[in-house]
Amino acid sequence: MAKMLMINYEKCTGCRQCELVCSVQHEGVSNPSRSRINIIKWEAEGLYIPIACQQCEDAPCMSICPMKAISRDKALDYVKVDYDKCIGCRTCVTVCPFGAMSFDVIGKKIAKCDLCEGEPQCVRFCEVKAVDYIEADRQSLLKKRDAAFRQSLAQKKASTIEAEL
Repeated sequence: MAKMLMINYEKCTGCRQCELVCSVQHEGVSNPSRSRINIIKWEAEGLYIPIACQQCEDAPCMSICPMKAISRDKALDYVKVDYDKCIGCRTCVTVCPFGAMSFDVIGKKIAKCDLCEGEPQCVRFCEVKAVDYIEADRQSLLKKRDAAFRQSLAQKKASTIEAEL
């Protein structure tokens, strides 16, 4: 069964531990700019949003790569980069709809989540469990439940406002 990262931005505290362990795991240095998961801060809302590769089924990065350096790993079902083929053109970075691919200017290579080949360290070290590694079909169910819960809250709030009028 295919697994993927499930990110719950509402739990994220912005500690950036995931970025640090990712950069250590992949590059051997504690440098968030070299991480494959990145925390984006929405100042006005006071939110931290972890951004990582969604391992798209029909991945635009894979389709556009002129060197065919990006492919799907059959065993773990994730999108991976063959660094021996990659020429660093960054076309994949420009087409990623999630902004999850980046170019490591120090290492001079593309950086994207490879799920730590089945043992994502960001999941292991996230104390608040804002990042989890779950079966892909389970993520859909959890998102549906969350949407239903939010819809229920919105309906209750609307009913309360309507009753006050």
